[in-house]
Amino acid sequence: MTALNVAPTDPVVMRAPPIERIGILRWLHKNLFNNWINTLITTALMVLLVILVPPLISWAFINSVWNSTDPQACVEAGGACWAVIAEKHRVMLFGFYPYAEQWRPFLAVVIYLGVLVITALPVFWNWRILLPLWVFGIITIITLMLGGVFGLPVIETAQWGGLPLTMIVFSGQVSVGMPLAVLLALGRRSEKLPILKTICIVVIETMRAIPPVTVLLIAAVIFPIFLPTGFDIDKMVRIVLALGFYFACLQAEVIRGGLQAVPVSQLEAGKSIGLSAWQINWLIVLPQAIRIVIPGLMNHIIQAFKNSTLVIIVGLFDILNATSASVADPQWISYFTEAYLFVALVYFSGAYSLSKYSKYLEKKFKVVSHQ
Repeated sequence: MTALNVAPTDPVVMRAPPIERIGILRWLHKNLFNNWINTLITTALMVLLVILVPPLISWAFINSVWNSTDPQACVEAGGACWAVIAEKHRVMLFGFYPYAEQWRPFLAVVIYLGVLVITALPVFWNWRILLPLWVFGIITIITLMLGGVFGLPVIETAQWGGLPLTMIVFSGQVSVGMPLAVLLALGRRSEKLPILKTICIVVIETMRAIPPVTVLLIAAVIFPIFLPTGFDIDKMVRIVLALGFYFACLQAEVIRGGLQAVPVSQLEAGKSIGLSAWQINWLIVLPQAIRIVIPGLMNHIIQAFKNSTLVIIVGLFDILNATSASVADPQWISYFTEAYLFVALVYFSGAYSLSKYSKYLEKKFKVVSHQ
C-alpha cells in the first residue's frame, strides 16, 4: 500500500455567521420573510400599522381626557374619554350594590384574589392548608356579600353585580364542576357498572350538545316551574349549579382522555400492592391523568371565565351587564367604547393570567417540551 499524500489543511478562519442566523434577524427571516407571500403580507401589514397607529395613539393618549366629571370636556378634547371609567366605575365594578356598602364587595374581591394567589403557589399545595383556606374564604365572602350578621345589612342576591358577581359565577362553575367531572369521567369508564356507565354517557353527550345559553334559560325560567308551591331556590344558586354541571360534562371528556392515557401497568401495580379500586384511582391514576390533560382542563376553565358574561341573558348584572347599564346615562352614552375597552381589559387580564399559569404548570409537570 502506498501512503496517501494529504495536503496540510489551511488554518481555520473565523467568520461571522450569516445575517439571517443572528438573533432577531433570524426570527424575522424564519417567520415573516421566509417566502415572497409572507414578505408581501408582512410589508402590507407594516404599512397599515404606520397608517393606523399614530391616529390611535393620538386618540387614546394625546387628546384623551382621563379625569373629568363634565362630558363636555371630552367633546372639546376630541380624543378618548377615559373619564367615563372614573365617573362610572362603581356601577361597572359593583353593579347596583348599595353605594354605602360597596366596601363589602371590594373586600370580598381582595380576599378572593388573595386566596387564588396562595392556591396557585406550589409551596401551599397541601390539603391541610388549602381546605381551611378555601372554607374561610368562601364563608367570609358570602358573609360580606349577603350580610345579616355582625351588624351588616342584608343585601339580596338580586342586588349583587359587577366584578364580584362575575367572580362568584366563575368560581362556582369550577368548584362545582371539577369534582363532578372526575366522577362522570370515572363513571363513563366503569366496566363493572354498565348501568352507571350508560347514564354517564347519556348525561355527558346530552349536555355537550346543548348550548350554554339553553342551560341558563332552563335553570332561570323552566326549572322553577317544576318546584313545589312555596318552595324556591335562589336564582343565582340555580345559575351557578347549572353552569357548573355544564362545565363538568365538558371537563369529564378531557379527564377521560387523561385516564385512557395512563398505562394499564399502573393499575396492575396498584392491585399488586393490595390497593382498592378507589385508592388506585385516587393515588395513582387521577394524578397522572390530570397532569397529562392540564392544557385541556385550563382551556375549559378559561372558557368558563368568559362564559360568565352569558348571565346577562337571565338578568344578572355581571361586570359586562353592569357596564352596559352604567353607560346608559344620556350624558355618557357616547363613550361606551371606552367603557367596553375597560371590561375587555379585565377579561383579557384574567384569561391571560390563566393561560400563563397553565404554561407554568405544563412546564413544572413536564407536560410539553419547552425549548
